[in-house]
Amino acid sequence: MHLPEKFKEKYEKLLGSEAQAFLQTFDQPAVSGFRVNPLKQVQQKFANPIANMPWSYYGKISGKSLAHATGLVYSQEPAAQVVAQIAKAESGMRVLDLAAAPGGKSTHLLSYMNNQGILVSNEISRKRSKILVENMERFGARNALVTNETPERLANVFPAYFDLIVLDAPCSGEGMFRKDPEAMQYWSETYPTECARLQREILVEALKMLKAGGSLIYSTCTWAPEENEEVVKWLLKEYPYLELIPIAKFNGMQAGIDQPETARIYPHHFQGEGQFIAKLKDTRPSEKSVKIRSGKTNLSREQLSYWQDFAGKHLTISLSGLFQVFGDQLYLLPEGLPDLAKVKIARNGLHLGTFKTKRFEPSFALGMALKSDEVKKSIALDDEQALQYLSGHTISLTIDRPNGWYQVLAQGNGLGFAKWVNGTLKNYYPKGLRLK
Repeated sequence: MHLPEKFKEKYEKLLGSEAQAFLQTFDQPAVSGFRVNPLKQVQQKFANPIANMPWSYYGKISGKSLAHATGLVYSQEPAAQVVAQIAKAESGMRVLDLAAAPGGKSTHLLSYMNNQGILVSNEISRKRSKILVENMERFGARNALVTNETPERLANVFPAYFDLIVLDAPCSGEGMFRKDPEAMQYWSETYPTECARLQREILVEALKMLKAGGSLIYSTCTWAPEENEEVVKWLLKEYPYLELIPIAKFNGMQAGIDQPETARIYPHHFQGEGQFIAKLKDTRPSEKSVKIRSGKTNLSREQLSYWQDFAGKHLTISLSGLFQVFGDQLYLLPEGLPDLAKVKIARNGLHLGTFKTKRFEPSFALGMALKSDEVKKSIALDDEQALQYLSGHTISLTIDRPNGWYQVLAQGNGLGFAKWVNGTLKNYYPKGLRLK
């Protein structure tokens, strides 16, 4: 790989005797990885687990596989997987992933939260937020909403609200050069300093949303000290109540430059790409979460009866949260959210379905989020049938079932809901997601 000369000079000076081993890694292939989703049913074994990292494996997953389509796996580069592992969100927390697309860290945070609490996944780019929504739905998110906002506007709505904020900040991307060589085209000697300026601006807004006693995870996929340790030093100076929490090192992770509490990931020490991670604690006396009065459901009596009729016939569980109707669409939001009227929302909680004339039709997202034992009526497809279904075909089966809605299952996990009519499973898999 033809690296910029100034880049090589910088890291020869920074890494000294290790520089040659570091620079040689750029002539090696990028390392791929994936995570298994603990919110899904696992019926298969995967090879090459990554040591000391739950749910993590080395290897590639095809976007056309059933494991991908059902949300059982999520492709994510190994070093990037360390961020949410260090964040280690807990059930019941209020969590913000401030720069969330395409969804690797948000889905990983969900794995720790077990669909309990609130996850706000924000992405400022509208185009990228659509990809984030798609990945969150496939993963089976129930307690998450996706916002499409600037940090400043979010800070106005969520003051001192979150127990945990994860900011994998926009950066110079040096750690992605092997994976994405085009990133080198943007690199210059001054680019890290320019990125650091933006990172500090985002952090100012992020800290307005962190409640006393909360934690901030700050990470980048670059090795530039200007964007890493220097930004952390600035944080500690500007916010004296923040304390740097030591990160336990594993799998070859290195201590930060003059900051042993922080972690650096280099490809000549860690089988992955590049990452920097810092964990900071707000040391002010923690406050009890301010109870926010959840909005009232706006379902009409008629709509409520249609939903209850569907839920009673098809679900083995009662879904809790705030039911809200937008147009003819029914959503389930986590309880305890502030007024979101001024927030651009890409995914308003869990989309439950659509009200039609005198009936309710379940959504694709609901069929992805529910486990097989949470649904009374399901139709399991074998692998060949499931791939045909993913390609948009109707499926004919020699089984005797009453007509109606069924959760479609592949390898034990949902592919949405579909209608069974006289021996034929109609295809309700979203056209934009179908295999070609």
